[in-house]
Amino acid sequence: MRVLIVEDEAYLAEAVQTVLRRASIAADIALDGEAAVEILGHTEYDVMLLDRDLPGMHGDNVCRWAVANVPGTRVLMLTAAGQLEDKVDGFALGADDYLAKPFDFPELIARLQALHRRNAASLPPVLEAHGVTLDPFRQEVFRDGKYVRLSRKEFALLCVLMEASGGVLSAEQLLERAWDENADPFTNAIRVTVSTLRKRLGEPRMIHTVAGVGYRVGAADGAP
Repeated sequence: MRVLIVEDEAYLAEAVQTVLRRASIAADIALDGEAAVEILGHTEYDVMLLDRDLPGMHGDNVCRWAVANVPGTRVLMLTAAGQLEDKVDGFALGADDYLAKPFDFPELIARLQALHRRNAASLPPVLEAHGVTLDPFRQEVFRDGKYVRLSRKEFALLCVLMEASGGVLSAEQLLERAWDENADPFTNAIRVTVSTLRKRLGEPRMIHTVAGVGYRVGAADGAP
């Protein structure tokens, strides 16, 4: 999952970014509404965490713009305006969810996971394929009932591949979905991470290379 945090308080934005990264969620930051619109214009996100009271372009206008121009990005308003009428107004603008400050990080992550499942063709809460079970919320992976310890990036990469349900994803797509904006597009991070992920998951291999195209999850090389 990839998230855009739109928050003018830099310390809070960075704190949220740190927590999300610890949960294997790629997260970028925009400190005002204009920056958010610019980023959304060229980068795809699963969810935007949006503060309403932004300097310059108000958060409400960012929400309106996002709903009209990037409908694939869910909007979770994260704001101090927590009265009932504020929430009603937020939903009327097109927000998909609303969380008032102060908030608890576990609840924030749970809401993000729920929005992501809604956005990705009703993904189940726990992903299962070829003996591997992945729980995005608990950050746990098991293969044939045995716990598999993964790094955050290995977990994020496996999650993206399993969400594709056997579809082939290019290295560029994987980099976009599992890394943040600081990722080097010319890096070999995908190849290295796939290699270590295969070793941790063991045999039989479930992540396969499609020559010249990318990677896919499957029961065996070339199998459907």
